[in-house]
Amino acid sequence: MSPRPALCYALLVIDLPGLAPRKPLRCACFFHSSSERASAEGMSLRRSNLKAGLGKAFRLASDKKEFTKPMPGQQTASKTEKEPVEIKLAHSPDSDDAFMFYALATHKLPTPGYKYTHILSDIQSLNEAALAETYDVTAISFAAYPSLRDKYVLLDCGASFGEGYGPIVVSTRSFKPQEISGKRVAIPGLKTSAFLTLKLFEPNIEPVVMPFDKIIDAVQNNLVDAGLLIHEGQLFFPEKGLHRIIDLGIWWQEQTGLPLPLGGNAVRRALGSELGRHIAKTIRDSVSYGLEHREEALNYAMQFAREMDAELADKFVGMYVNKWTLGYGERGKQAVKELIERGTSAGFLPGPPTVEFLSEE
Repeated sequence: MSPRPALCYALLVIDLPGLAPRKPLRCACFFHSSSERASAEGMSLRRSNLKAGLGKAFRLASDKKEFTKPMPGQQTASKTEKEPVEIKLAHSPDSDDAFMFYALATHKLPTPGYKYTHILSDIQSLNEAALAETYDVTAISFAAYPSLRDKYVLLDCGASFGEGYGPIVVSTRSFKPQEISGKRVAIPGLKTSAFLTLKLFEPNIEPVVMPFDKIIDAVQNNLVDAGLLIHEGQLFFPEKGLHRIIDLGIWWQEQTGLPLPLGGNAVRRALGSELGRHIAKTIRDSVSYGLEHREEALNYAMQFAREMDAELADKFVGMYVNKWTLGYGERGKQAVKELIERGTSAGFLPGPPTVEFLSEE
């Protein structure tokens, strides 16, 4: 038997990616041109040495992690593990929500294994999108929750409450709050908490639904008798020559002694409670970061501050991103339940008047 085929075989086996180049030479030294080496005893010895050399070469390569080409199954698993899970997070395009999600949107907050995609839309559109479970996590009006409870569960952080203030009804002329009965009122959505609270105050009105940022113009142009303002309009309406008819946050507090719950964050039940709690912690951490780095978070939020200077935007953010946003607490949860119960009792919301919160614990 000629040693040449064995030589070629040894070079073919050893000269693989990841092995040190000196290995083929070491294995080749087992072969000589002398005919005496063709004996059975010599060939047996060479095969033993070759086997030992190959084993040592592969062990060295493995120890140095140079032989890294994985098996097909391992490669697929590795790619799956590295692929981040996308979380679609939807919220309003206003300065308080921008402040709240600053850390998350600008990657100040690490989210290993998850990629958060932010979708900005007005609250009425988000309430409607939630009916189809369009987004994994979404801002919703508390008034919309009874229609969504089978699809979403409320997180106990990231909410907006009005404590002694809230949505405001304005008009081009001044009149008593009771005189709003029978009037055409521009509202930001039929499922908003602001509209539910207005109906609890006075059910006999004619609602005219329109985007929240078009309401002031509609009132100024006398397209409606009055307008229900949410977001920044609550602060700069005097500059537009409008009169406040009623602050529903004040009225609610007088009626209940509680803050007025307006909007919260909800997570799809289909994601499971474990991921839901993980998302809740991420949102809470993002809120905490914004509050701890207020100046930089406010600078980021200013791009969403419609018609407000920095001082007014800071005031608005302080109204709706605060201790209630970090966590409802028992009083906050009681306020949400009170709103749902009153709305259900009045026939404005579908029953039952039950509310479920998903906490981090």
